[in-house]
Amino acid sequence: MFGFLAGELSGIVRTDLTTRAAYSSDASLYRRVPVAVAEPRTAGDLERIRRAAAEAGIPVTVRGGGTSVAGNAIGDGLVVDVSRHLTAVRAVDPEARTAVVEPGVVLDDLRAAAAEHGLTFGPDPSTHSRCTLGGMIGNNACGSHSVAYGTTAANVLELRLLLPDGRHVTARRGGVDDPALDRGLRALRDAHLGVLRTELGRFERQGSGYGLHHLLPENGFDVAKALVGAEGTCGIVTEATVRLVAPPKARALAVLGFPDVYAAAEAAPAIAASGAALTVEGMASDLLAALRARPGRRTAGSDLPAGGGWLYCEAGGDTPEAAREAAAALARVAPHSVVVDDPRRMRELWWIREAGAGIVTRLPDGGEAWPGWEDSAVPPDRLASYLRELYALMRTHGLRGVPFGHFGEGCLHVRLDFPLAARPEAYRGFAEDAAGLVVAHGGSVSGEHGDGRARSELLDRMYSPELRTAFAAFKHLFDPGRAFNPGVVTDPEPLDERLRPGPGADRLTITPVHALTGDGGSFAAAVQRCVGVGTCRTVRGGTSMCPSFKVTRDEVHSTRGRARVLAELLRGESLPDGWRSTEARDALDLCLSCKACASDCPVNVDMATYKSEFLHRHYAGRVRPMAHYSMGWLPLWSRLATAVPGVAAVANAALRRPVIAGAVKRAAGIEPRRDLPPFAISPLRRTLRADARSRRGRPDAGDGRAVVLWPDTFTAFHTPEVGRAAVAVLTATGYRAVLPPRAVCCGLTWHSTGQLDVVRRVLRRTLDVLEPALDAGLPILGLEPSCTVMLRAEAPELLPDDPRARRLAASVVTLAELVADADPWPFGTVGGDAVAQVHCHQEAKGSYAPDLRVLDRLGVRTDVVGAGCCGLAGDFGFARGHWEVSQGCAERELYPKARDASLVLADGFSCRIQIGQGTGRRAVHLAELLADAL
Repeated sequence: MFGFLAGELSGIVRTDLTTRAAYSSDASLYRRVPVAVAEPRTAGDLERIRRAAAEAGIPVTVRGGGTSVAGNAIGDGLVVDVSRHLTAVRAVDPEARTAVVEPGVVLDDLRAAAAEHGLTFGPDPSTHSRCTLGGMIGNNACGSHSVAYGTTAANVLELRLLLPDGRHVTARRGGVDDPALDRGLRALRDAHLGVLRTELGRFERQGSGYGLHHLLPENGFDVAKALVGAEGTCGIVTEATVRLVAPPKARALAVLGFPDVYAAAEAAPAIAASGAALTVEGMASDLLAALRARPGRRTAGSDLPAGGGWLYCEAGGDTPEAAREAAAALARVAPHSVVVDDPRRMRELWWIREAGAGIVTRLPDGGEAWPGWEDSAVPPDRLASYLRELYALMRTHGLRGVPFGHFGEGCLHVRLDFPLAARPEAYRGFAEDAAGLVVAHGGSVSGEHGDGRARSELLDRMYSPELRTAFAAFKHLFDPGRAFNPGVVTDPEPLDERLRPGPGADRLTITPVHALTGDGGSFAAAVQRCVGVGTCRTVRGGTSMCPSFKVTRDEVHSTRGRARVLAELLRGESLPDGWRSTEARDALDLCLSCKACASDCPVNVDMATYKSEFLHRHYAGRVRPMAHYSMGWLPLWSRLATAVPGVAAVANAALRRPVIAGAVKRAAGIEPRRDLPPFAISPLRRTLRADARSRRGRPDAGDGRAVVLWPDTFTAFHTPEVGRAAVAVLTATGYRAVLPPRAVCCGLTWHSTGQLDVVRRVLRRTLDVLEPALDAGLPILGLEPSCTVMLRAEAPELLPDDPRARRLAASVVTLAELVADADPWPFGTVGGDAVAQVHCHQEAKGSYAPDLRVLDRLGVRTDVVGAGCCGLAGDFGFARGHWEVSQGCAERELYPKARDASLVLADGFSCRIQIGQGTGRRAVHLAELLADAL
């Protein structure tokens, strides 16, 4: 079958295990390893895919961003990913206020295109930066502004659909352009008028089943709207015409604080019914507690008003004053409130609510919480009572969760700590009882994510046999052979069948080298952090992860895709080779180890650490790639090349000769187009000794407080001028720079290549050398951000039983942190504009705020590059086979800005190399800028 698909769909289909493993799950609990994955580029490709799948007898599941939590974007057959290439906004008509889109268009891209005409698409799920219009149509997605603009169904005017038999049909209000299908739909409607009128369309968020009430005469026989929410079970959407709306010219946000979440739920319906609010979003205090339990988020939500439950009520107006007045009027119903109209503060507050789907996968005590009963909805006036009884049901079942959601429309999201490993049957027990509860309140088991594999089985609790018969007939009219997304909505699969976490998920158990303190020392638990919300698939703005995905748009190269491959490795079924798996190695190959996911991911997946752990085992007792020996052992080679005066000059001269440089690169596994960094003619220690003897710099002079200058490999043996400038800055600000008495190293290059035994030995020797300085309480100044983060974040994880590692981490400071508040200020004004490339590790695990304070005091107007990693990323950009991705990362923002800048700042050695080779510009370290300003 693989050969047939590959032959019929050459250039479109992928059958390799790496890809199939990456698509084995979406944002749900479920796992299905597909036979193949197709990536169509045109509507013609979709027809070829349909025909080949039909000939092979395998089902088809269409997938957009894969961010739904119900398990409706996975399948055992052929998964068709429309998000990589079918991404065109074909037309925007500002007069008609419509847009024509392909199914893979990301919502934010449509909104950007519409914004040029003062318009937007109303529904806006929290995944708006990566969810696709096709997926929104499949699930009838809603989002926070659906109070004002309605669901996706309310905003779809026309759908172009490819049916399983090859017909292309257009569905709209008034019917479908295929006469036989149109007649069948009318007959179906007429046969079930009673149940369509009484059981469907009872409230806005009744999302379960098919929307057959749109076929009623009083609703205009709108076949397009009836197909919204069909979850890909009836055909493939090849084109959609959607309605656009004019958003208010100004907005303000009122956050309303209530004593508890029940009081917030009781207030929400009246606010929504007033029509004055664009959003009525709710959350409880336990969501805030879960957020504050995250690293670096201890003070998150400090702007929230007092209370135990909150409503986010946005208001609009023609002017900022009108919007603020409208928001203030909404705030009067609450005992406590905050009204905000500053865009930055509004984004910060909204982030808490929008990140909820990821935040609540970890409870405040670190326990895991799962989707499943994620998306129920009731009539809004029943929400408070439903929420009280749902909490009681959770207590009865011994479960915990953190509720949040669209309170103004009665839709509730909650993830629960189902004991999937110890008692997987508890999941079914709760789901069945919860379905009975929501039905008792007149509600729906799904409010916006679709029924999928999580809730389709529960439709018999909601609907009569006659209505379910109508659903089956609707499916049969479009897909009589059950070729499209079988097991969803009709003929459902059991809701507890083939769960991704749970029994069998960690057959390959290990004791990781890293302590993984946030995951109880479990590598499997660390990998399972990824719940699939897909923030790593954001291409434009909002997050620095995942750089390789932003370049390739390949799911395999997303943090989520890599996590899915590692999960399959641990399960040992589809990837049976364990740590020797070439599929896992290939998935991790383009991970830059930038660590953006460790902070930007809502659940703090740290793929750089997982990659190190994998490489450590994958190459145990085996020959490694040559780049692991050349770049991975760079500290040793650099030390040897500069140990004897004159050797570095000879080496540099030789490497400037193309023939020799080419031979060295081939032998070392280095990309032939990459320039090799020169060695320092006089390394840092020798340079500072010479300065001391000649009384220049005087690093040993003065009565200032001693500071240990960390001699990282890059500063010590490649750019000692940076260290020399730092000494001058320290002396001028009242410090006395001292070097460690013997060689030290953080082990960074060994860590990134997974040589973890070497890292631990190097760190232990370093701690032995630094112990007197640690005992004396001396600060340790790091100039290279990657080394600084290695000492602060990685050393305690690699040596958890050595208290010196924690003391070292607490002692490390950056130059900006040390001098930002210096008084007196010994520097002149530099002035002018600068572009700053923040090292990805500093962005992920540190802060650039002290640097910005320093630059502000120097009078420098700083434009910080927002695209994340420069693309060189230590050994990554040097290794053969990474050139295109490395350059693609830099071309997104860094190169264009650096080419036009009058001053380029970059503390990272890799960043400066990348900028120099890619633009011809010399980037300077903050130490050099400060030294010049003395």
